[in-house]
Amino acid sequence: MSETLEGAIRSALRAVRDPASGRDVVEAGMIEGLTVRDGMVQLALQVPRERARDSEPLRAAAERAVAGVKGVISATVVLTAHRAAAPQPAAAPGRPAGGPAGKAGGPGTGPMLLPDVGAIVAVASGKGGVGKSTTAVNLAVALASQGLKVGLLDADIYGPSLPQMLGTRERPRAEGQRIIPLQRWGLTAMSIGFLVEAETAMIWRGPMVMGALEQMMGQVEWGPLDIMVVDMPPGTGDAQLTMSQRVPLAGAVIVSTPQDVALIDARRGVKMFEKVGVPVLGLIENMSYYCCPNCGHRAELFGHGGARAEAERLGVEFLGELPLKLAIRELADAGTPIVAAQPETEEAKAYQRIATRLREKLAERASGGAGPKIVVE
Repeated sequence: MSETLEGAIRSALRAVRDPASGRDVVEAGMIEGLTVRDGMVQLALQVPRERARDSEPLRAAAERAVAGVKGVISATVVLTAHRAAAPQPAAAPGRPAGGPAGKAGGPGTGPMLLPDVGAIVAVASGKGGVGKSTTAVNLAVALASQGLKVGLLDADIYGPSLPQMLGTRERPRAEGQRIIPLQRWGLTAMSIGFLVEAETAMIWRGPMVMGALEQMMGQVEWGPLDIMVVDMPPGTGDAQLTMSQRVPLAGAVIVSTPQDVALIDARRGVKMFEKVGVPVLGLIENMSYYCCPNCGHRAELFGHGGARAEAERLGVEFLGELPLKLAIRELADAGTPIVAAQPETEEAKAYQRIATRLREKLAERASGGAGPKIVVE
């Protein structure tokens, strides 16, 4: 980190005053996680949780102040809200009080976000490289093609992929203190990748990741939605914790490839969601088999049936298998999901079948009184 540039940034931030205390944001101790690398600056502005919704002008002023410093190429400021630990109310059925391990307070607690969304489904994986994002995007497009109002949230702060997979680098516009999400392929979509340059490295600590996620959920004008698909980052870290605490997840879908090394991590993902009281709706086996684009020959490069067997072992539903086909990868890279670009193909129909089964499962939960507000017509 450049000490000279960091000093200049802190000096610029001293001109930004917190209207509540009258002190500048540096003196008030509101700056957290300041990182400077190759002219790219990221920091979090810590505010009391009860002021988070009204602090967007302060955040924007801090971002403008940093962007105006000589030598700064890009500036990103996010809000992160903290509050002192307090006694927690009794947990709702199936959800631990105060989040995992019953811990109270801290980032990721408070009133639930996204109250106008009928069902929120996390698409997750225990490890990267299993095609989770491609699966999430195509499932979301499939649900939209079935007549639902669908949102797609990219919760991967470190490696956002929606701009590439949706085929747009358009920046969302702001209306007052609200961000207007993008519309693409019948989806209402939001990603940190729409807000920063494509090559920006997000070198953020956990509270900053959680603050950015809360902003994308709480300060984006999503509007009423039947379902929101959340493309989760791989693993079991801060983003998963924030989502389980801050939104009423209807369930999670785990994506894995058939081989043992991926299934071990998928198993961890299932256990993590169970610990935070989020039902696992099922497992999907991606890259289940390879189809040669020339002759159609089928080869099971990573084995086959591993996810089905693991789902049976864990007592969760196996939702289906998806092939490793060149067209899926090419169309994803081109920003045209195969469900939209080639709906007549067997691959697109496989996504549609899984999407239909998800709707059925969500409707079953709703009819039992414990699920989201979504119906199958």
